[in-house]
Amino acid sequence: MSDLLPMSLDDLLHVTITEDRMQALLSFKHTVEPIRITEEELAAFLIAKGVRSGVQHDVLRRIAEKPQLFFDGPVTVATGTAPVPGKDGYIRLFFGTEDRGPVVREDGTVDFKEVVRLANVKAGQMIAERVPPEPGVPGIDVTGEPIPPKEGKEVWIKPGKNVVLSPEKTALYAAIDGLVSQSEDERINVFPVYEVNGDVDYRVGNIDFVGTVVIRGNVLTGFRVRTAGDIRVYGGVEGAELESDGSIEISGGIIANNKGYVRAKRHVKCSFIQEANVFAGENIIVTQSIMHSHVRAGSTVSCTGSKGLIVGGVTQAGDRVVARMIGNSMSTATVIEVGVHPELRQELAELRRRLRELTDSLEKTEKALTLLDQMAVSGQLSPERMAMRIKLANTRRQNESELKEIRERTLIIEKTLEDAIGARVDVLNTLWAGTKIVIGRYTRYIKDQVKYVSLRIVDGEVAILPIR
Repeated sequence: MSDLLPMSLDDLLHVTITEDRMQALLSFKHTVEPIRITEEELAAFLIAKGVRSGVQHDVLRRIAEKPQLFFDGPVTVATGTAPVPGKDGYIRLFFGTEDRGPVVREDGTVDFKEVVRLANVKAGQMIAERVPPEPGVPGIDVTGEPIPPKEGKEVWIKPGKNVVLSPEKTALYAAIDGLVSQSEDERINVFPVYEVNGDVDYRVGNIDFVGTVVIRGNVLTGFRVRTAGDIRVYGGVEGAELESDGSIEISGGIIANNKGYVRAKRHVKCSFIQEANVFAGENIIVTQSIMHSHVRAGSTVSCTGSKGLIVGGVTQAGDRVVARMIGNSMSTATVIEVGVHPELRQELAELRRRLRELTDSLEKTEKALTLLDQMAVSGQLSPERMAMRIKLANTRRQNESELKEIRERTLIIEKTLEDAIGARVDVLNTLWAGTKIVIGRYTRYIKDQVKYVSLRIVDGEVAILPIR
């Protein structure tokens, strides 16, 4: 301090520390001039008064340079650092909690049938993880004392049904395939069944689920239900797409107007089928009627209720078709095929179609090559036609190789068809004229009405026998 200042800093200056100790204020007790004081002297004075942190040296520098500018009131010369609170722990969910809103396609249009997106999980899949709280950062007041932060809160996973908590209680796993959801009390559950209390319509949208779906209404035209479990419909099914890795049971019937399909890897059971495509890996069980539909079962198609009618369309089964009545008095064209897995019969039809295509192609190729060979003999073969000849020769080799493979596969399938000895069609009441019966590779057209019969292969033909 300069000798022009007759009093000490204690006589001249006053330091106030706020109650929370986050600020130190400096004020002048006297305003006599001239005053000469250095930044270092001011800093030492603050330390002497207990201010050891957050000193604003730029402010001290301005006070030292022009003290008269600060005569009017206190000035902040030190500021503490507030603590940073810790972050609360939380539960990280590996499934979506929002389930509504139509899907926007890439072209900007909206698919209003994709409304609900189910949180499907597989057994063993992690569905939630506990993230621990992050520690806070301590602060410091102007006296140099640390200020402890508010620490983040710990949270814990609340396991519900069909889930497994890790031994460390840090992760939650699904115990079964199903739908994961979080209840109001924040418990996390996995449910094997997804239930729709009403119709599958624009309110619900398409359904894609890993468990079982129960629909307490109808499935309307244009909508899709896919599941790795079973599908149970308490109403009816229109021209929709139903696909199940298990079985499908429909309390009402199927009226599809030749739209959509119903496909199950195991069984399909319903009261009636009309103008629909229905496929089952094992059995199709219908209580009333199958009318003008394409029905295909890996094992048995059964229609034996009080009506028990199959009329029109194509009904296929690997082992057996049984019904009370097949066809009708108007001789409506009705096809019944048994004795081979339907997919195998379809493959055979495709092979024969391809065989015809290749045969026609080979015939045309041979004619073109013959013409080019004649031109080569007479020396009229240009480089372009020579390249064409080479290309046609390669095509012929490829077609001949494919033809050989097709013929070999066709023979295998035909041999399988010959082994359809146990396959049969059982009619518990009337088999009407106009019906075509195919058992394995053998076909019989029914020209006259017969009753209570069983059709099987006997001595290389479809025989009509009394039902046993």
